[in-house]
Amino acid sequence: MVATPLGNLHDITLRALAVLAAVDVVAAEDTRHSQRLLDAHGIRARMLAVHQHNEQEAAGAIVAELAAGRQVALVTDAGTPAVSDPGARLVARVRAAGHPVVPLPGPCAAVAALSVSGFAEGGFRFVGFLPAKGGARAAALRELADERAAMVFYEAPHRIAECMADMEQAFGGVRELLIAREMTKLHEQIVRMPLAQAAAWLAADTNRLRGEFVLVVEGAPAGEAVDANARRVLELLLAELPLKGAARLAAEITGAPRKALYALALERKGGDSPAA
Repeated sequence: MVATPLGNLHDITLRALAVLAAVDVVAAEDTRHSQRLLDAHGIRARMLAVHQHNEQEAAGAIVAELAAGRQVALVTDAGTPAVSDPGARLVARVRAAGHPVVPLPGPCAAVAALSVSGFAEGGFRFVGFLPAKGGARAAALRELADERAAMVFYEAPHRIAECMADMEQAFGGVRELLIAREMTKLHEQIVRMPLAQAAAWLAADTNRLRGEFVLVVEGAPAGEAVDANARRVLELLLAELPLKGAARLAAEITGAPRKALYALALERKGGDSPAA
């Protein structure tokens, strides 16, 4: 398992280069993409494609290579294999066949973004890609609303605006967000802001909608927790009742702390007055 650069080819490790030059087969998510990395370092290797659509079939071929005494290195397009990339099913098949799997540490987009976020003191939760469909994504984020650790997400450019909007709805606008776009590449941007400012930041420059994104969201603050069910009840009541009444009734229905529900209701209403 060989970690490869996120973008900047200089981020390859000396050990990774030595292994890629020595193995009999390089299994790659996109052989054309990985060929450029090998060419940049003068490495010639027989390549085999292993991607999300053929991983089970390719695993059989790789197990056969290993059984014949040959060595195989797995790489993905960027970063560490099997972390929101193909590889996990392959590793399971190789281990089940009795062959060792050796990790070569190196670049990982999640850890790189987390390291500059300032959120990691209390640990972190790697989420990776959220569901592509809006309803499922919003539901997944609501389930994470009370997570105290920092959360790390991956997102594609065509869903980034919707994803950030759903995050603001689920976590509230005051929660801090780190946006890491195109890490280690020519147009890298790393910015931190409250979730309420994310939409305006994206809209200010259409180029900000391009590239690959890592999002790191600050964990929920310590204090009285409001679980996902209580949040959902509050949201339904806020659609029909004044803020104070919605918070009081939500507390009675769910048993969640009234003070915490009231604070959440204020946040949801964007700081409106209690009579709103």
